[in-house]
Amino acid sequence: MANNQSVRRNLDAFTRGRIIGKLEEGRSVTSVAAEFGIAHSIVSRLWRQFQTTGTAIRGFSSDRLRGTTPADDRYIVLKAKRNRRQTAGEIARHTTQVTGRPISRFTVARRLHGGGLFARRPVRCVLLTPAHRRRR
Repeated sequence: MANNQSVRRNLDAFTRGRIIGKLEEGRSVTSVAAEFGIAHSIVSRLWRQFQTTGTAIRGFSSDRLRGTTPADDRYIVLKAKRNRRQTAGEIARHTTQVTGRPISRFTVARRLHGGGLFARRPVRCVLLTPAHRRRR
């Protein structure tokens, strides 16, 4: 990384608790930040969150939930590799039966792309007629 930039990482719950404890003891935000080797703003934001909400637990995002688990993703890729002629729709139907959760063929296609598998159609050559063969 460039000088003065650090790798972004989240504080675990234990470290957050230790920081809050030191601030409750009456230590300054600057001294706590220096002790833990993190930015002053992080400690300040954590302290403000604790004072307003009473907890220092990280908030979770409200993103859309994934339709498949990582294990399902591996199963989909394995199923496609075992039978290369299976379509995404067939794999989706089979996975739905196995897991009990509805999975669309588009989800299967995205998981296959993530696994490095892409749909391809073999090129069909024009069939040679007997006249073509004679001329050759």
